[in-house]
This record gives sequence, structure tokens and C-alpha cells, in this order.
Amino acid sequence: MTNDDFNGVPVGGVSSSGDDLRRAAKQRLKAKRDFTNYLGIWAAVTLFLVVIWFFSGGIGSYFWPIWPFLGMGIGAFFIGLDAYGPGRRYITDSDIDAEIERMRRRSGS
Repeated sequence: MTNDDFNGVPVGGVSSSGDDLRRAAKQRLKAKRDFTNYLGIWAAVTLFLVVIWFFSGGIGSYFWPIWPFLGMGIGAFFIGLDAYGPGRRYITDSDIDAEIERMRRRSGS
């Protein structure tokens, strides 16, 4: 059994075959592109809502666009985590070796 294959199931979602690595790379690139697209949409919606607010009451009135900004900001945070966060890293040989070493140290063997 290799660290890339556990009863036919790839460890960390990616096996060492070229096709699987290519598929994983495409998924990561798509997540990063989706995040960039979302930021552009967020900026456009923000600008649009500020223009509506400005012409409907403007300075001195309640700044209601803050609520959609915050809602979309929460979405941007999670989309960004999906694209760039720690969960986007895959298990490697060195990760497995380091975990085995930590387990050995804890057990005292």
C-alpha cells in the first residue's frame, strides 16, 4: 500500500496519476477564478447600490447599502477560503511522514 492509495481511495483526494493531478489542478484554478469573478461582481453591486443610495437620499441619510455589502462580504470570505484557504492543500508524503513521527513521539516508541 502506498500513501497515495488506501484500498483504491486516493489519500487527500488526489492520487499520483497525471489525470488525477490535472483534474485537481483544474479544480483549484476554477476556484481561484470564481473568487476573482465574485470580487468583481461584489464591486459592481457595491457601486450600483451606492449610486442608488446617493440619488435616493444621499449624504446625511441612513446608509442602508452596508447590509448587502456585509452579506456579500461574508460570501466573499468563504469563497476565498475555498480558493486559497488551508483546505486547498493536499496530503503529501512529507505530511504523512511528519504525522507518523508525531504519533511515535506521543506514544513514546
